[in-house]
Amino acid sequence: MTASSDSAAAPTGRPMTVAQIAELAGVSIPTVSRVINGQSDVSAATRAKVEGIIRTHGFRRLKKPGTKAPLLELVFHELAGAYAMEVIKGVERIADENGLGVVLSEMHGHTPGRGWIEGVLARRPTGVIAVFSGLTSTQSDQIRSRDIPFVLVDPTGDPGHAFPSVVASNWSGGFSATRHLLELGHRRIATITGPTRMLSSRARLDGYRAALDDAGTPIAAELIREGTFQPEDGLIHGRALLSLAEPPTAVVTHNDLQAFGLYRAAAEHGVRIPDDLSVVGFDDLPITSWVTPPLTTIRQPLTEMAASAANMVLALDRGEPLPHHRIELATELIVRGSTAPPGR
Repeated sequence: MTASSDSAAAPTGRPMTVAQIAELAGVSIPTVSRVINGQSDVSAATRAKVEGIIRTHGFRRLKKPGTKAPLLELVFHELAGAYAMEVIKGVERIADENGLGVVLSEMHGHTPGRGWIEGVLARRPTGVIAVFSGLTSTQSDQIRSRDIPFVLVDPTGDPGHAFPSVVASNWSGGFSATRHLLELGHRRIATITGPTRMLSSRARLDGYRAALDDAGTPIAAELIREGTFQPEDGLIHGRALLSLAEPPTAVVTHNDLQAFGLYRAAAEHGVRIPDDLSVVGFDDLPITSWVTPPLTTIRQPLTEMAASAANMVLALDRGEPLPHHRIELATELIVRGSTAPPGR
């Protein structure tokens, strides 16, 4: 095959068309199209070769009306519980205002597998919103090269400048929760964290440490317990904390689910909340005002975060520059019945 001047290698500094990618890879145009659109009937070697060319040179899709589906793809690491519902409400509101549908998918982990990315490329949604998750470098390249807007909500790691993101003020939330307990007179304050590899967990823990340091209160290593954002964290670590020779008088958890697990551990030990133990959660899920006692917590504006991410996706789809690559929304301390002065 002989390359013509307008169909062979990509012009310097310009992305390649499907025809140019096919010629450089030595494969047919339909084969390149199948790779670009996430179809599975391509050999691994051919797929890797085509993806390598796209990463190196870029890909220029010939714009045609209707080439994107009127869908927002919403991806969760785990599609369960009130946390997910609050996020879904925010995305659905913006989607409905713009005549779009919403597709939900679950990663079963914090990084999607190959099947997910192939599905996205095949569906060609208007944009993708990933919640509490991230992409591999290969998946990032594939999303960017297909011109699919992608925004992260509560990313697990620092997204840098790769993708726009929406987060809550996690450091402030951890600081406010701990300061609230300090102001009530507590000094023996424990915390049950999420995985410390997660950006939000590290920020909340840093806020906890900063509040204790600001108050001149020593930080006791045995009072910091790492969890996984599950109710079992509160139960297992709560049992351990309450079994210490000098147990804490208060605990800051990194989400409301952990706080609920801690309620059970306290009941097992005959510890009354808030008389013997004060508890602060994080998220302010709707159920927090219905448990006994109602949970003091840090409100994370999940619905507003999701709506902001959806608006960012739509702006990117219209080709508009984003005023801010990273949006941080404020958290708020919501005081209810689970906190009181120590030894009340």
